[in-house]
Amino acid sequence: MKEIKFYRANEEPYGRFSNLFKRSIVFEGETFETSEHAYQAGKARKPQVRAWILAAPSPALVAMAAHGLYWWDIRSDWSKIKFDRMRDVLRAKFTQHADLRELLLSTCDARLVEAATVDNPVNRTWGEVNGVGKNMLGKLLMEVREELSAAAVQAPATTPVRSARRAAATALAAA
Repeated sequence: MKEIKFYRANEEPYGRFSNLFKRSIVFEGETFETSEHAYQAGKARKPQVRAWILAAPSPALVAMAAHGLYWWDIRSDWSKIKFDRMRDVLRAKFTQHADLRELLLSTCDARLVEAATVDNPVNRTWGEVNGVGKNMLGKLLMEVREELSAAAVQAPATTPVRSARRAAATALAAA
């Protein structure tokens, strides 16, 4: 099985799969600068802590701020809902931006891997470090890809999703 690795948001072309990639999304009725902002906005228990996280000057610092919260500042059900929230955020990101949707669909059935370089529990949960980790971001991206692919099959031939899927399948067959 083909494997596509990504990590840094500025890597072409698959850095766009990173939650740090700067592309705004509308999620739960609010516009967020990145998918990382939308995801981390759901973590805080108190509105003041949420505002502090979202005020960070970059997506990477949003993540750092959220990872550094005290347990009493994190909503009590976070460990139970965080993967569902991420799936919903990714669904928003890839349905709201045709170019990102086309890129995701163009990966066909490749295994998507967030390939981190620093070994820590967060990187081994959301990705892999030296081939070790749960790769939850990759798995959730593949789930969203499957949903979009299924929607493309049901869509009329003239929709961008269907056209992107057909182009990706043609390119893969030619390879």
